[in-house]
Amino acid sequence: MALRWSDFITPSTLQLAPLVELLLEPVRCERTLAELHLGLQEALVNAVRHGNGCDPRKCLRIRRIQTPRWLVWQVQDEGPGVPAGHRGHALPDHEDTPCGRGLFLIHHCFDDVRWSGRGNRLQLAVRRSRFSAPGRLNARGLDSPDH
Repeated sequence: MALRWSDFITPSTLQLAPLVELLLEPVRCERTLAELHLGLQEALVNAVRHGNGCDPRKCLRIRRIQTPRWLVWQVQDEGPGVPAGHRGHALPDHEDTPCGRGLFLIHHCFDDVRWSGRGNRLQLAVRRSRFSAPGRLNARGLDSPDH
């Protein structure tokens, strides 16, 4: 079986809900789906706002691939990139800091997070064992035994 990347190119806009749903199609576990939705939405919003400066003339390029062990997304913007010193995943020191929570969320939603050297492409990955189980939430919000 040959593995192939799926490519998605979209104008830089904050109207991201349909794209996020499309990117998450392979995910069957509802709990994992909710986590990945939050993390992927945050990565895309950061790319639009911080990378492309909300410029609709610029585009986002998202790639997705499923391997036997991983589901991987690459989110790339046309911006200058995030400097290496600003790629951390700790919460900001002060509650009223306007930025910095997004990277914290992204790092907690995915099993592996990597940056390109330039810093304008973010690779996000989740282990297949987390997303392929068809777990459902029961009435109390707990995972069913099949997850």
